[in-house]
Amino acid sequence: MNTNPELPVPISYIAGNYFVFSVDVATFLRREHHICGVLAGTLPQVPQQNVFTGLPLELMPEEARLLVEKGVACIVDEASFQKQGMRSLLEGDRKKYLQDLESQGLETMQMQLRRKERQRDASLKKIEEKKAAKAKKAEAKQDTSDAPAAAAAAAEDSVVSFFADSEPSSHLPSRRSSTLGTVEPMGITPPVSHPLLPQQPPAEHLLPLPQVQSSYPLFAHLHSKGYFLCPGLRFGCQYLAYPGDPLRFHSHFLVVSTEWDEQLDLMTVISGGRLGTGVKKGFLIGGADKSAEESSGSGSNVRTFSIEWAGM
Repeated sequence: MNTNPELPVPISYIAGNYFVFSVDVATFLRREHHICGVLAGTLPQVPQQNVFTGLPLELMPEEARLLVEKGVACIVDEASFQKQGMRSLLEGDRKKYLQDLESQGLETMQMQLRRKERQRDASLKKIEEKKAAKAKKAEAKQDTSDAPAAAAAAAEDSVVSFFADSEPSSHLPSRRSSTLGTVEPMGITPPVSHPLLPQQPPAEHLLPLPQVQSSYPLFAHLHSKGYFLCPGLRFGCQYLAYPGDPLRFHSHFLVVSTEWDEQLDLMTVISGGRLGTGVKKGFLIGGADKSAEESSGSGSNVRTFSIEWAGM
């Protein structure tokens, strides 16, 4: 069962960027509001940090503003909120929080050790089974004429015996209990600040609407039509418009915003159309008529045009 977080969800404003640190909130925004963002963190257990990334989820200013206007999120000055929260924190709460982190780290380390013990037991069991199978095969064959093969089998059995006898199976329980009893807790870094700090920040730490580019009306208009919008830098545009979740669909449009009365160079239109067609997408340009009234933020004063290069 999907459980939605309490609204409005906090978006952390840190050094001019907008972040979401909760995996539940990130999943909720993607599932219910078509907000993908870009994962900007690293995973401690994965060495390919340039390929696999994790929380926090970084949002474009357009995405953050859209969520605030819809009443889904609020912008939090994370630095001031953290400083004031830590100064007002009681010593008892601080100690309880540290004890909870230590217990979680201890449980995680014990879980890892138990998994390693199970893997070790399984490896020893395979070695014993292989040794027994070779011995049974040698007894059934009873062929002493093949001396080199017998010597090789004896050598391999000696290697197997070396590994099997190094840790007798009868000593496994005592080693496991002693290892788990003296284990050091693993360092735990929670992705969220609650329960140490309140999940919903006080009103004095909330910030106004994010400042956005002039392309925001086009962004909001396409979002209202059900498109998923992602940064389009790798395709030389402002946004990539997907008809569904980017994990399931290819993008349909390369989106570039223009001013309502802006004069467009013909070569810009031609190159954009050729680029879009070359990567099997449409080249979409659009803008908002600032002199027209927009009804309830629906983007009714925005017009869009799709350009495709025929004959390629």
